Amino acid sequence: MEKNNEIIILPSLTDSDHEWLRELWVREWGGETVISKGKEHHFKDLNIVIAWIDGKRVGAATYRIEANESELTSINSTAGDLGIESKLITAVEQTVKKSGVNRFWLITTNDNIDALRFYQKRGYRVIAIYPNAVIESRKLKPAIPLLGNYNIPIQDEIELEKYI
Repeated sequence: MEKNNEIIILPSLTDSDHEWLRELWVREWGGETVISKGKEHHFKDLNIVIAWIDGKRVGAATYRIEANESELTSINSTAGDLGIESKLITAVEQTVKKSGVNRFWLITTNDNIDALRFYQKRGYRVIAIYPNAVIESRKLKPAIPLLGNYNIPIQDEIELEKYI
């Protein structure tokens, strides 16, 4: 049987999906929570979509909708550069837009140069930099590493937004 590598995005529905996401977060984010703008988010409290290829989970995105805006809280691909994160963010943006929300925002860190490129290529704009925010976040989540991508000290949060 030939594999077609079609990426399918589906909401998380099963306990197995949640356990897979929990394991992904522990591996990628150092625990079951992420911090943005001083607020702790547990993966179980977020909206979740999962990317599938040939019946295998290969990525996920989490987000929350609140009032007139939505925050992307995480996005991960586990299968290399296949366009999974692009498909995930497009699916989430479409879902958020259908809910009537037009402001979509996210936080990344100063070391995450690749993410900054990814989001800006998709129409997101840097709207704020929060100096030393990650230093404060470590008080809530000590597992946040001191050094990040390219051996850059992780210190600041960068907020990006897109109106959809």
